[in-house]
Amino acid sequence: MPQLPGTDLIVSDLCLGGNVFGWTADEPTSQAVLDRFVDAVPSTQHPFVDTAEMYGDGRSEQILGGWMAERGLRDRVVVATKASPQQKAHPLAAAEVKAAAERSLRNLRTDRIDLYYAHYDDETTPLEETLTAFDELVREGKLLHVAASNYSPARLTEALETSERLGVTRYVALQPHYNLVERADYENGLRDVVAAHGLGCLPYFGLAKGFLTGKYRAGERVDSPRAPRAQAYAGERGDRVLAALAEVAAAHGVSQAAVALRWLADRPTVTAPIASARDVDQVADLLPVLDLVLADDERAALTAASD
Repeated sequence: MPQLPGTDLIVSDLCLGGNVFGWTADEPTSQAVLDRFVDAVPSTQHPFVDTAEMYGDGRSEQILGGWMAERGLRDRVVVATKASPQQKAHPLAAAEVKAAAERSLRNLRTDRIDLYYAHYDDETTPLEETLTAFDELVREGKLLHVAASNYSPARLTEALETSERLGVTRYVALQPHYNLVERADYENGLRDVVAAHGLGCLPYFGLAKGFLTGKYRAGERVDSPRAPRAQAYAGERGDRVLAALAEVAAAHGVSQAAVALRWLADRPTVTAPIASARDVDQVADLLPVLDLVLADDERAALTAASD
């Protein structure tokens, strides 16, 4: 069972992405997806759900918060959300961070956020100001832990060193873009920083915008707003990866999505990959990742196909 480094949070092997809540999944469908996900997570783990203030301009948070309140599940679920740029001139300035956190607390109908991200780096605001603001919110009990998303290796290192110098709370995790067909940015720099500082890694777009499900092939029309971006991965390398996924999936009797996510979950430094589902059928395809065990030669074949 994965534990988020630097915390006492025991989280599920899959982090359910809330970016679709209120977008491609309406509220009843989003609640059904959340119900199915929570029912599948072992009682020894906490279902892990990721959202952000910018998803649906707060609607995703509101749907998640309403669902937790109605089901009485706040103490079971680990909630991650983010201070997002939106139209802010200085999104990680102290006043903006505090205002964003308060909005998210209201939207989520909770008194604390388990993991709170800087959604994107903000080079217009000194790191000292951002990290001190996060620290004050942690001291107030409104945030339990803080993390970074979309940071470069240099800026992530600088942020960690700044926290140490100031004696304030530090980032415990990184949320990068990382999957079977997007490996270079994370593996050639960020992974070393994460490993050196003992951070958790929680990759987004774990299914490459849906491409790794096998539905989005060149020349095929799929009814999804993600189709054009997913089909950008089609080609010789993408086809090779899909073929390897199909072979492993068939051997285990599970979806290609589950295999792709299990490969990612098993990568060095990764705590749990993030993937979203716009209906109950889609989340059912993801759930085998929770107990899927890949053989060493299967992981090696997938890695070689994506090299």
